[in-house]
Amino acid sequence: MRSIPLLALFCCLFAGCSREPRIRVGSKNFSEQLILGEIVAQHLESRLHGHVSRKLDLGGTLLAQQALVNGGIDVYPEYTGTALTGVLKQAPSKDPAKVLEQVRRGYAQWHLRWLDPLGFENTFAMAVRKEDAPAATLTEAAKSRSWRLGAGYEFAHRPDGLPGLLSTYGLKMSGSAKTMDLGLLYQALARRQVDMVAGNSTDGMLAVLPVKVLQDDRHYFPPYECALVVREDAEERFPGITAALGELSGRIGSDAMRRMNYELDGKHRPAREIARNFLKSQGL
Repeated sequence: MRSIPLLALFCCLFAGCSREPRIRVGSKNFSEQLILGEIVAQHLESRLHGHVSRKLDLGGTLLAQQALVNGGIDVYPEYTGTALTGVLKQAPSKDPAKVLEQVRRGYAQWHLRWLDPLGFENTFAMAVRKEDAPAATLTEAAKSRSWRLGAGYEFAHRPDGLPGLLSTYGLKMSGSAKTMDLGLLYQALARRQVDMVAGNSTDGMLAVLPVKVLQDDRHYFPPYECALVVREDAEERFPGITAALGELSGRIGSDAMRRMNYELDGKHRPAREIARNFLKSQGL
């Protein structure tokens, strides 16, 4: 009577031991990260012939970081400024190369490797209607007129947000900043309730609305370059993973990321489809 369950258990264990290990691709819990996680997963499936599992939508920065340190995932996309201030608890810096070097050194304590950036950053972005754009930069905007400003609650009050921006550029405001949910910013801009909004540089709406992002020519906002972070032992377990992931470095510009974010948030297309189309467009 006992032989059948024992045999079944033995077969189950044997089958489990015979399975090839899978690369575990992670992401945080917002649209851009889900798309990037899919791009990474599909690219590795193609280059390494399968053996990939997805652990997307993990949560915030610290949850994703802990999963990487503990071996729950092998790779996920992260932002240099977030890693520097949120994980390493170091003061922000305005030099992108310096920030990347700092996070590379800091993450070495966990045997984690930062690859070269993907080609875009997700930082704050000051946007205006194209018809109102004085030129290309925030310096020129500050000299041209007073602005009715719209911003999220956090940006309006954080020291490295609106107060510092006004001080750095001498930006003139028409009344107090109007604070609102981030999802309402571009609607308010289109309806002329405000003239300038503080969004994010990869917001999907920037790809479809007649707006212009003003250049932060004095580099007030710290760099938030996106790059893949991978466990150092991944290459030993999955030969070729580093070279495969490296093929994505420099491939995703800000415009491309905005369009993909809009595809997901605006057109509600599946992340897998968006990722597949992007890789095909890149010949990957």
